[in-house]
Amino acid sequence: MSALPEQQRRPVRRKASSGRAREPAPARAPEVLAAAPVTPLTGQRWRIVAGKEFADHLLSVRFLVLVLILGLAAAGAVYAAAGAIREAAPDVVGQPSLFLKLFTVAAEERLPSFLVLIGFLGPLLGIAFGFDSVNGERAERTLPRLLAQPIHRDDVINGKFAAGLAVIGLIVVAITLVVAAIGILQLGIMPTPDDILRLIVWLVLAVAYVGFWLAFALLCSVLMRRAATSALVAISLWLVLSLFAALLVGLLAGLLAPVPADATGGQELANLSLQQELARLSPNRLFEEATAALLDPSVRTVGFVLPVQVDRAVTSILPLDQSLLVIWPQFVAIIAVTAVAFALAYVAFMRQEVRA
Repeated sequence: MSALPEQQRRPVRRKASSGRAREPAPARAPEVLAAAPVTPLTGQRWRIVAGKEFADHLLSVRFLVLVLILGLAAAGAVYAAAGAIREAAPDVVGQPSLFLKLFTVAAEERLPSFLVLIGFLGPLLGIAFGFDSVNGERAERTLPRLLAQPIHRDDVINGKFAAGLAVIGLIVVAITLVVAAIGILQLGIMPTPDDILRLIVWLVLAVAYVGFWLAFALLCSVLMRRAATSALVAISLWLVLSLFAALLVGLLAGLLAPVPADATGGQELANLSLQQELARLSPNRLFEEATAALLDPSVRTVGFVLPVQVDRAVTSILPLDQSLLVIWPQFVAIIAVTAVAFALAYVAFMRQEVRA
């Protein structure tokens, strides 16, 4: 048996133990923990996502195209409305809230009013900024890398929705200011404090209304893999509610509350009431009713009224608080459907699996 090398025959030396267990690190006092530095992302992750998305929206081509289209349409509508008001100047002088007529009056055989344009084209803003929010990043394979950062999943969906609302609010406010400036230059009519307050409330209502379409487009972006499919679904719903809602409501009301040839007044009233309730399932109808009562102080009720009720009504101008009482069901309903649509998108995104 050969001898082992000298290095292998040497005994292994071990470090002598002190015989005492290693003492744990002292606990930090609550005051020290409170004074510990907080990372910049703590409590602000959704704001960082929203800031990044907001900057991307402002620098995108779709932002410039939408601002140009809506700006030209709004400028044309208010210019035509100003011409119509100037032609009818002897009849409208002295009427209250004449400045708000710029937004509600439509020139005959020219262009619809500014409010009709916002009600019809406004949903395009929400759809344009939401249809590819999630599936676009999934297609570019940036969503897994984004969630790999120290950012919670709910911060991503919250930030995207907040950024979309901020851009929508910026566009709506800018276009409204342009319309007001054109009206002042064309007619020389200055708004009263009540007119300004009504416009501010209407801006909140308009952002909430367009926010519903943003939330619905975001929901489509979460549920559908391709951006083209989500855009097609959102635009289809917009066209159905904008163009065919009255036809569908009339057909459904005719089936549920038919009006025969020898129908009585009660049957006709039941049919009309059912049509009104079914039409209010659409956010477009809710926005139209709330806008009509908010920007026209002479409107005392929304929906249809009987001729007897019109004859007995006392003509008067409602203050802002009374107008808000008239439209508060529509206002709350718009905010509710927006919250429900975003909640569905939020839950679907939180339950969805994201693979690297």
